[in-house]
Amino acid sequence: MKKFQIENLDKTIPYPTPWMKELFTAVLTLKTIDECAKFFRDLLTLAELTEFSNRWQAVKLLIGGTPYAQIARKMKISTTTVTRVAHWLKNGMGGYKLISNRLYKNK
Repeated sequence: MKKFQIENLDKTIPYPTPWMKELFTAVLTLKTIDECAKFFRDLLTLAELTEFSNRWQAVKLLIGGTPYAQIARKMKISTTTVTRVAHWLKNGMGGYKLISNRLYKNK
């Protein structure tokens, strides 16, 4: 199990935890957009859903080569958020790249 440093804290936590694995397993059972919409709306607040969808839109724009400041203006998000998304796109566990390659490989 990988460990990672929580932002600016002096402790590490295991990733993924058993409870996280259960959540990921639950997500894998979803079959339609409607099922996903219902599940994620029950799981998350509208603010959380908006934040996650903004991050995904930022990934798409970053992959397309859009400058950070332009993404921030277009998405009405901070450049800090764009920078964080770009960091995880380049240095994360490869999740953003994996899914974007699957969805946009022919574009």
